[in-house]
Amino acid sequence: MKLVLFGPAGQEKPGYLDAQGRIRDLSALTQDLAGDTVSCVALDRLRAADLEAAPVVEGAPRLGPPMARVPNFYCIGLNYALHAAETKAEIPTEPLVFSKASSSLAGPQDPIRIPRGSQKTDWEVELGIVIGAHAHHVAESDALAHVAGYCAINDVSERDFQKHRGGQWIKGKSAPGFGKIGPWLVTRDEIADPQALALRLWVNGTLRQDSTTGDMIFPVGKIISYMSDFFELLPGDIIATGTPSGVGAGLSPPQFLQPGDTVRLEVEGLGVQESPVTAAE
Repeated sequence: MKLVLFGPAGQEKPGYLDAQGRIRDLSALTQDLAGDTVSCVALDRLRAADLEAAPVVEGAPRLGPPMARVPNFYCIGLNYALHAAETKAEIPTEPLVFSKASSSLAGPQDPIRIPRGSQKTDWEVELGIVIGAHAHHVAESDALAHVAGYCAINDVSERDFQKHRGGQWIKGKSAPGFGKIGPWLVTRDEIADPQALALRLWVNGTLRQDSTTGDMIFPVGKIISYMSDFFELLPGDIIATGTPSGVGAGLSPPQFLQPGDTVRLEVEGLGVQESPVTAAE
């Protein structure tokens, strides 16, 4: 299933993308897409319903993030060797885990707003994991059974805030709109191998990132298993699994987003995001 939230910000309704690419309103079947309503059990119940009987949504409504809110928004840093090299960082020997504020969530076509005082707002296309079952001390061999689905993510980052303002990376990762997810939450059964997906990102039509998830240092199963040894993962948690090379900070000279730019990205099977870049209000 490809699930969406559609409608004005703060008033989104749950929907389903049918085989013809039409959105069908699932409001009669589920009130929300968040937390336990995106658990593996809840999604199995939804899959068993007659989704094709749900009413078709007319027009082209705004798509919000495909989950209304998340218990936790985790990220993995430096998970592609070439990205580590372009940032002159050592290859990690264990997954580098950090968080984004859940208030950073934004839809696939919502603007990327450059924060006040920012000079180094950067792009990062990533595969997102949506957790579908409580996971604590999970074996790597069993980890994918705890996945509800996957989504495309732009882990927008302010590099100066991230690296030079003290403390943890969350400062540079969490401005409103910096957690762009979607357009769809694609359930696990539709993605045969999460380590065989192409990722691409363009800025103003120029291809900047072009890789596959097969280049990850730590694959999806390892990430989930590793994190579950330190804390319990919850249904509805998101994990952004790292970005490949080609970020603005790695270019020579470095290049960062400016108002008026357009960022387009795609993750194979998970849809396309296209976002204007604006100044913060």
